[in-house]
Formats: sequence, C-alpha cells, structure tokens
Amino acid sequence: MSGTRNARVIRAGPEALYSAFLDPAALVEWLPPGRMTGHIRDFDARVGGGYRMSLFYPEDELESRGKTAEREDAVAVRFVELSPPMRIVEAIRFASDDAQFQGEMIMTATFEPRRDGTEVTLVFEGLPPGVRPADNEEGARLSLEQLAARLEA
Repeated sequence: MSGTRNARVIRAGPEALYSAFLDPAALVEWLPPGRMTGHIRDFDARVGGGYRMSLFYPEDELESRGKTAEREDAVAVRFVELSPPMRIVEAIRFASDDAQFQGEMIMTATFEPRRDGTEVTLVFEGLPPGVRPADNEEGARLSLEQLAARLEA
C-alpha cells in the first residue's frame, strides 16, 4: 500500500479551514480537483457518519478514466475522527467493481497555526493499487489550491 502527503499554508484560521471540510456546499466548490465537478449526497458530519460524493471529469477530456463510470469517481467517506479545529480523519472507498480501486484508504487532514496562516496537511495512506500516487498527489495539490483561493479571497 502506498500513500501521499501534501501541505500548504493558507491565510485563514484553523476554524475556517476545518469548517470548509465539514460544509457540503463548500466541499463541492473546492474539493474536486482542477476542472472536475462534484455532487454530495447523505452528508452526516459526525464520527461514524460521512457522505457519498461523485466527482465528474470534464466532458471535453478525450480519455475516459473514471473509477466508477466513464467520467465519474464515486466515493463513500466515513468520518473516523473529528477533532475541531485541528484534525479530521476520513476512511474513503471508491464505488468500483474494478479490484484495482477497491479497499479503504485513510485521509488525515491537520490544521496547524502558523505566523502567516494555517498549514493544511493532507496525508493519504493505503491508496488502492489502481490509484497512482503521483495522480493522488496532484489532485490533492489542486484541491488545496482551490481551498486557498476560496478562503483567501
């Protein structure tokens, strides 16, 4: 099993960043990386709760590469730990019939105050074999960029 780590300092307090991870309207704005879009269902922000989310690839991309459908990655997320405003741990499963995308990966988000904002760190552990670490790292980087743009505006 492999993993990735991304970090970025965002000019916002830990409370605002923590909240952006637990607000479904905010999540669909910043979490889908790049030009992807998202849709959230069944959001329950408590330990043991979670949500289902579909991420959609842009129609104009030539290759279809979805893990769930041609242009869709659907995930089920379960909140394992919620420690406001410092840490969130999620267990994530892709909805896929392909064995390469099955299994549970863990994402830990931490929010550490810094002089110029808050360092947000995303650590993914146990990536399914079909998820290339470089792709996961790039997606997380793009998501953090979008989170920064949303909160620093």
